[in-house]
Parts: sequence; C-alpha cells; structure tokens
Amino acid sequence: MIADVSAAEVWAELQRNDRAVLVDVRTMPEWQLVGAPDLSGLAQRLALVSWQDMDGTPNARFAEDLQQVGVRQDAPVYFICRSGVRSRAAAQAAQAAGYATVYNVADGFEGPLDSAGHRGSMAGWKHAGLPWRQA
Repeated sequence: MIADVSAAEVWAELQRNDRAVLVDVRTMPEWQLVGAPDLSGLAQRLALVSWQDMDGTPNARFAEDLQQVGVRQDAPVYFICRSGVRSRAAAQAAQAAGYATVYNVADGFEGPLDSAGHRGSMAGWKHAGLPWRQA
C-alpha cells in the first residue's frame, strides 16, 4: 500500500531528513512551462524522472532512470505529479522494483480542478505556498 502525504509533510521531511528524495514524475514540458518544486533552500536536488511520455506511454525504463539519477532504494522516496494520479502509479512501480519506502504526494504540484476548471487554487504544492520555480 502506498501512503498519501501532503506537500507540507513532504517539505517537513525533506528539511529534517537529508536522505529523503522528491521525484517529480511529470514531463519535461510540465517542468519547464508549469514549474517545479524548488529544493535549493534545503540544499537538496529534485529528481526529474518522467513516468510517462508525452503521448501517455509509460516509461519502460522508469526504475532504471531512478537509479541513474541517484535515487537509492533504501531512501524514503516521495513521488509528485500534477494532481497525485501519475505519482501514485510511479510509486507503485518503484515499490515493485525494490524501493522500500515510497509515498505519493496527494494533490501533487497543482492539485485538483476548481469549479472554474483551474488548478492550483485548492490544494497541492503551489497552493501550500511551498518554494517552486519556472525554467
């Protein structure tokens, strides 16, 4: 079972545990155009590993890509996407590949759609006021 955690809980864990890793599983255009969590104030690095290609095809090399960017199997790993759906699937795949402690960032980077069809106003990393930046 993959536990859901809030963006604020992840931030607190990243502050206190230098072994903890945040993995953003969105696509390159999302990182560049929408923005990404900024961990520079924590002297930590955000791991960028896409869970899917732009056409929605799952990344067949996902577990290998995690290892390639230095995500250790014995570290606590937090997965984030736009709204918490892809990151849950990515966390499940990582767990199946031997990652011992994985979490899903509930509501992701932008959260769910509000009544006007916009993201970022109800929940998620940005809504919590946590550091982020655009490329």
